[in-house]
This record gives sequence, C-alpha cells and structure tokens, in this order.
Amino acid sequence: MELHIGCIPGDGIGPEIVKEAKKVLDKVAVRFGHTIQYTEILLGGASIDVHGVPLTMEAVDAAKKSDAVLMGSIGGDANTSPWYKLPPQKRPEAGLLAIRKELGLFANLRPAVLYEELAEACPLKEEISRAGFDMMIMRELTGGLYFGERRTTVENGVRTAVDTLTYNEKEIRRIAVKAFDIAMKRRKKVTSVDKANVLDSSRLWRDVVNEVAKDYPQVALSHMLVDNCAMQLVKDPAQFDVILTENMFGDILSDEASMVTGSIGMLASASLNDTSFGLYEPSHGSAPDIAGMDIANPIATVLSASMMLRYSFNLTSEADAVDKAVKQVLKSGYRTSDIMSADCKKAGCRQVTCSEMGTLLADRI
Repeated sequence: MELHIGCIPGDGIGPEIVKEAKKVLDKVAVRFGHTIQYTEILLGGASIDVHGVPLTMEAVDAAKKSDAVLMGSIGGDANTSPWYKLPPQKRPEAGLLAIRKELGLFANLRPAVLYEELAEACPLKEEISRAGFDMMIMRELTGGLYFGERRTTVENGVRTAVDTLTYNEKEIRRIAVKAFDIAMKRRKKVTSVDKANVLDSSRLWRDVVNEVAKDYPQVALSHMLVDNCAMQLVKDPAQFDVILTENMFGDILSDEASMVTGSIGMLASASLNDTSFGLYEPSHGSAPDIAGMDIANPIATVLSASMMLRYSFNLTSEADAVDKAVKQVLKSGYRTSDIMSADCKKAGCRQVTCSEMGTLLADRI
C-alpha cells in the first residue's frame, strides 16, 4: 500500500519528535510491505518565518492532497517570541485553528491511557492507579463557544464581552456517530458529557445523542454533567471508555485526563473529518525551552502515528505493532527524562534521548 502523508514539523520540539515518528513509520513500511511518500508542510511559527502568515493556501492544498497529516507542535514562548507581537489572527495558533476549519476536522480523539510501567507517575492514590485506565475522549472541534460569534463593547461606560455558544443538530449528530463507531471497536460504552441542567445547547446535545444511540443497541450510553465528570476522572477513571462532549468541555476534560496519566508526553491525538482523512498530533505543546536539546519525549507523536495507521489507513496490525513496541520499550526500562521517576531510576531504568527513543521503538517493530 502506498501512503501519502503530509508532515508538519511545526515549531519548538516539533521537528525532533516528527523525525522520530517518521523513523518508526519507515520501519513499519519495511516490515509490512508498504511505501510512504512524505510531503513537508509549513504551519505556525515556521510558516510565519517564511511567509509572514501562520497558514498559506498552498499549505492547505498540500494537506488536502495527502491521505493524512502527521504534525509535531505549534507555537513558541509567548513572552519572548516575536510571533506573539503580531495580531492574534497572525499568531501560530491561529494557523492551527484555520487548518482544522479548512480540512473540516470536527472530531478530536484524545486517548488517555495509564501504562502499567508508568503507574508510579500517576498522581492519584495507589488503589486508583493500580486499576489502570484506558479511555478515549471525543471532543467536537469546530463548533461551540470557540467558534461562535463574539464581541467586546462598551455599554454605558462598562466594558462588556459576549461569546456565543451555538450548536445545530447536524454538528452534534456527526460527532456522536464518530463516538459510537469508535466505541464499537473498544469496550462498547459511551459517556456523553454536557450541562443539560443549565444550557439549551446541552439539552439539544443530549436529545441528539439519544437519537444516535438508537442505531447502536450494542453500545451502553450514559449521560453525565460536566462538573461530575471532572470529579469522576480523578475518583474513578477506570469507569470510562469513550467520553463524548462538546468543544470547550472536551478541551478542559482532556487536559485533566492527560495529567492523571502522569505525563502529557505520552498522549496522542487525532482530528478527523467525515472521510478517512485525519490530522494526527501529540497532545503536548512545542516546549521551546528544550527545543534542539534532543531530550523531548517522542512517544506521543509515535502513538499519534499509530492512530493514523489505524483510523486513516485501516492498518490495524501495523498500528498494533507500534503500540506493542511502545509497551516493550517501557517494559525494558527505557525512559526519556520526563517519565524517569526516582523509583524507576532506582530500579535500573535507563534514561535515553529523543533520538535514542525513536531508534529503540523502530527496532521493535
């Protein structure tokens, strides 16, 4: 199979971690008899440096011609980077929001997995971390408060800001269908999270999700208010399989879920449209303070590449091989600095660089 993959190295540690993910993908291609054609795409600060804007239409066109896109990280230090002296619409993150919109990426998949080998890094009580957890947070990505009409005015001498939270039933239905489809490949459980006791948008959300659920009788559906979900994530994360929610709630809950795993450097993500196309990226930021030092953790990007194999190319065996390689390397005691705990060091774990970790992972495919 020939895979056409757009690559957005991005900013900060992005080029380093994408390089290691490509190393793993190249090994997958050799091992399973595929060929890969990469197209490099500029986005964010890297695009500003060359073109003066965070996203060009040429970059959008290149992404659209790809089967899927693998991305590193976008942005820099807001306090020191000249990118953040530009107007908001010309800053690096504006390019990321724009490409999501241009590509119709409405479904964000963010897994949160506590690996047995990293259980000591989990900040929760041992009796909770011992149970482990493996959840997928499905966040609607192109609607809601972040994309609604907004304005700031002065009324009678008082500054007033308005942000509009809007969803229609089509937007809700398409993300719900994605969530139920993914639940069918997992443990067949969906928890839909809303604020239906207060918000009209949430009441519509709940109604539409209930309608979609009728087409998936094998999937158990439950509803949970967002404040309760935030509490349950730290009380009993093992109860969750697929969490389905709107844009802002998903933004907050997925960050919370990432931290209870112990390291955001381990967490992948995918953003999908209504075809097999997706943009795959680690959940963490660009970490400009360690860029170029070869100490970043590439595992989240490698796992994002695994999601790409699974969801855009339907290459299940290949994705399983990548996931297995990650577990084997961790079980063998190799750690980048962000996941090297004192207990692990005492037990003989070996600290490795970003490039060394990429090689270790590729060698186990």
